[in-house]
Amino acid sequence: MTDNKTLITNFYTAFQQRDYGAMTACYRPDIHFSDAVFTDLQGKQVGAMWHMLCERGQDLQISFTNIQADGTQGQAHWEATYTFSTSRKVHNIIEAAFTFQDGRIIQHQDSFDLWRWTRMALGPTGTLLGWSPMVQNKVRATAVKSLNAFIAKHPEYQA
Repeated sequence: MTDNKTLITNFYTAFQQRDYGAMTACYRPDIHFSDAVFTDLQGKQVGAMWHMLCERGQDLQISFTNIQADGTQGQAHWEATYTFSTSRKVHNIIEAAFTFQDGRIIQHQDSFDLWRWTRMALGPTGTLLGWSPMVQNKVRATAVKSLNAFIAKHPEYQA
């Protein structure tokens, strides 16, 4: 197994254990993260996001497969099953892409179908309107607001 393949394995194993500290240790301090909801996080914001998700995901279950990596790039397939704040069950299917530098992850991009996610997380509203930019932007804004409130309560993530 390549060092970077091990790095990705360690990242998701830590996620399974909700060990956000070990997850963050896989990243460079200047990490850049993006996905369909958190479209542009950098540095400490990324660690705060994983901390928040690990802390709030009481029934969070993570699985991962298809890890591939070379000296500069990698990818993985992972799935998360959890109960969202609406009390609805979510099974999110994600494809991850990584860029490595100096033995750690410098860029992490997760891709998933946001409309599929809104149908599970928001129920009828997500089914009817989850495809629309209005609803998707509301989901993003709510998530960023929640992350900013989390960071405000955790000085270790403040710049």
